[in-house]
Amino acid sequence: MDRNNSSAQQPPRRLGTPRNVPPEHLSRPANVFFVWGSIVAAWLLSLLPWRVWEGAPDILVLVLAFWCVHEPRRVGLVAAFCFGLLMDVHDVSVLGAHALSYTLVAYGAVALHRRLRHFDLWSQGIHMLPVFFVARLVQQLVLAWLAGRWSGWDWGLSVLLTTAMWPLIGFVLHLPQRGTDDVESSSV
Repeated sequence: MDRNNSSAQQPPRRLGTPRNVPPEHLSRPANVFFVWGSIVAAWLLSLLPWRVWEGAPDILVLVLAFWCVHEPRRVGLVAAFCFGLLMDVHDVSVLGAHALSYTLVAYGAVALHRRLRHFDLWSQGIHMLPVFFVARLVQQLVLAWLAGRWSGWDWGLSVLLTTAMWPLIGFVLHLPQRGTDDVESSSV
């Protein structure tokens, strides 16, 4: 088989795109105001009293993890640590417990971000389940060590609900980008 003949069968490649990734899968970065606006909105939603229930999903860590996967250069460990400290102050809990948990989730999300971008939202949620579980387990172990007693496994429901909400939150946070992609594809 001739090399020149085989390259004629492949569609032309745009300059600067890798050979193994089609150009359709390379998306533009999200708007910085939308990224940080969604994080602040999730933080404000996390200040509501429904979080008193032990099984309540953690919307803030979910949004932080989502942006750590999809925008790792804009949202990372420092943002997760700062918002974790804010949640510690709000919950009047041990200073650093949420910060540790959020930082571990952000680290896991940044470490997996290249792999996760190749999957759909359901598969991404399944991949993030161990990250959410281990981070929350470490938080619970630290709190149990400081309190001198184990609080039980009720927090496991929170981890499962947080993971189950990944596709919904991902769909909502991808909507503004999808709208511009649809407009661009219809104009071609």
